[in-house]
Amino acid sequence: MSTHTFNVNGKKVSVECDDSVRLLWVLRDLLGIYGPKYGCGLQVCKACTSHLNGKKFNPCSVPVSDVGPGDEITTIEGLAGSVGKDLHPMQQAWLDNDVAQCGYCQPGQIMAAVALVQETQEQGRDITDDDLDQIRNICRCGTYHRIRDAIKAGAAKM
Repeated sequence: MSTHTFNVNGKKVSVECDDSVRLLWVLRDLLGIYGPKYGCGLQVCKACTSHLNGKKFNPCSVPVSDVGPGDEITTIEGLAGSVGKDLHPMQQAWLDNDVAQCGYCQPGQIMAAVALVQETQEQGRDITDDDLDQIRNICRCGTYHRIRDAIKAGAAKM
């Protein structure tokens, strides 16, 4: 067992666990952060998508030993705080476009969408349909057309 210290949603945390424990289980089981969902554990479904130092990643496949004291993890629970509002513009777009059905994949979908929009903005361009095609998060309910509409709406307000 080792002590692992890093930042989650703007707060420094320390956990005691084996180095090989996947970060998703640290977040969910040790820290009580349930937004990132377990779907496959193989980076395929992407239900656990979160941000590590501002970039999307899948904590189901990252051992806690790969995260250090200077690293910042943002989950859906910390997304609104990153813009200092009750809801992040992408979360509001999800509500406005009535995206969720079962809702299981939605935290990962939103986190992937925010990362994609930020990436395109850093490149100085608007999000395109080709960009949206690159999002590989699986939605079992098939609300992809509403997801795409919400991403475009959220991007316009980010």
